[in-house]
Amino acid sequence: QVQLVESGGGLVQAGGSLRLSCAVSGRTFTSYSMGWFRQAPGKEREFVAAISWTIGTTYFADSLKGRFTVSRDNAKNTVYLQMNSLKPEDTAVYYCAAGLINIGAIRERRMYDYWGQGTQVTVSS
Repeated sequence: QVQLVESGGGLVQAGGSLRLSCAVSGRTFTSYSMGWFRQAPGKEREFVAAISWTIGTTYFADSLKGRFTVSRDNAKNTVYLQMNSLKPEDTAVYYCAAGLINIGAIRERRMYDYWGQGTQVTVSS
């Protein structure tokens, strides 16, 4: 029922920036976390960042803190991932996800019930 659609991916040179968007439809979200994950070929899907829908508290993978930021526009039902100082190792398909918030599991895939189809981010050197 819930639909998540990512956009904003593309090709960028190392050191550049991209902003990804996740448009949410089909349900009014309360007490949800909106998460960003990424998956490179042959690797597990890994946590990138998350934001609580109502309060706006943010969480980041330790390795990405300081380069990536996450925000939301509640009126537009849209979540954003701002990616700065991109590196080739950031190349992956990036997914938006939504789930009932549980602080202890906010960095884990199992907390999220709904997923978008992903958007490709490629960082060249």
